[in-house]
Amino acid sequence: MTVPWLGDLAARAAQGGLDVVPFAVPLFVLAIMAEMVWASRHAATAYEPGDTLASLLMGVGSTAIGAVFGGLIVLASGWLYVHRVETVPVAWWSWVLLFVLDDANYYAFHRSAHRVRWFWASHVNHHSSQHYNLSTALRQTWTGFPALSFAFRIWPALIGFSPGMLLTVGGINLVYQFWIHTEVIGRMPRWFEAVMNTPSHHRVHHATNPRYLDRNYAGVFIVWDRMFGTFQAERDDDPVRYGIVSQLGTFALTTIAFHEWRAIARDLWRAPWAAKAGYLWRVPGWTHDGSRDTSDMIRERWTARQGPSE
Repeated sequence: MTVPWLGDLAARAAQGGLDVVPFAVPLFVLAIMAEMVWASRHAATAYEPGDTLASLLMGVGSTAIGAVFGGLIVLASGWLYVHRVETVPVAWWSWVLLFVLDDANYYAFHRSAHRVRWFWASHVNHHSSQHYNLSTALRQTWTGFPALSFAFRIWPALIGFSPGMLLTVGGINLVYQFWIHTEVIGRMPRWFEAVMNTPSHHRVHHATNPRYLDRNYAGVFIVWDRMFGTFQAERDDDPVRYGIVSQLGTFALTTIAFHEWRAIARDLWRAPWAAKAGYLWRVPGWTHDGSRDTSDMIRERWTARQGPSE
């Protein structure tokens, strides 16, 4: 049995794209307000006015910048689609296939955003809050376009998925990730935790605890982390501490948005020529003289202190 209006909606989404994010914004606002009410009664420190305002303004800035450069990303995906090797038909199975493929691409992007300093410079602002609430989900990058992060998500146009389909599934992926930025929800049912990304899994991702560093990169499906060895369950005996290893200590928007780019510029200026590329493309924290720590170094030292049981 087919549903005519649903098929028509899918066809329109495939052709021109259906950006679901604007439709979700009112729900985002209502959810944040509801969480604030909950926090006022159960977790007074969950929200900090300056931090929340910074997150919201980062979100506004990201939206504005996205409106400016979004057309160029559409043009890039359109160029790939013109040169596609095949044409993928619009059908229920192609939507499902693309949604799964897009989420795998998100995992690849997100892992690179933590393991390659160039991409980390754009992504780090999302992790800079020392609080974890729904407003944190809106603390989005201002520099994703110049960092070329979109390249991870648009390449399926080359194999025949329309740019409209890419826009639609990418928006759904982003909307899904909003609700997992909360401490209100403890654990979901075991079967759900096994397959899907959840607040528990994503709290781990935002943690600075050595056990949790660079873990749980998933967008929608946590199975990617389980498959590729980057999964870590949240543990009651190791409460999450949020933020980044070197906390910013400020709510200044320009610092939140650009501090790592400035740090890269300083390192490139001071580093010997043979090491300059490493400050762009190696793991965050890498130095040619070993003067700073990477997440791997922090975890290795911590593991050595814990003993065999860990």
